[in-house]
Amino acid sequence: MEEVGFEALFRTSPFLENNGPFYQKKDSDNLIVGLRVLEKHVNGRGYAHAGILMTLSDIAIGYRSAFSETPPLNLVTISLNHDFMNSAKLGDWLESQVIISKKGRTILYATNTILKGDIKVLRSSAIYSIVKPKTK
Repeated sequence: MEEVGFEALFRTSPFLENNGPFYQKKDSDNLIVGLRVLEKHVNGRGYAHAGILMTLSDIAIGYRSAFSETPPLNLVTISLNHDFMNSAKLGDWLESQVIISKKGRTILYATNTILKGDIKVLRSSAIYSIVKPKTK
């Protein structure tokens, strides 16, 4: 079940298929990625596993940053850090809130907060190398 205004994520991979389903909503120039916490996402205590929270954040930051330009930027992760602020449990709906802090010629900095309603669950920061396409 997806939240109002969300649809299946526009891009997928075998990893995302195994760990999703992930959803998206475009909000003006922003891309919000969402996830409903399912049975396969929880640990033995019924809370969202740290791995799925970090995966959601990684997808949200990477896609939002790459698709901030047309054509999309080719990004390589330099650093990705996470701070756990709260928990999520089975059935919770989670959304990303990505902010691109600085984009230069070769480096991009971004942050993300995973929210459960108004509750901050995870805060992440990322640094990417912007790789220019090779010309032939």
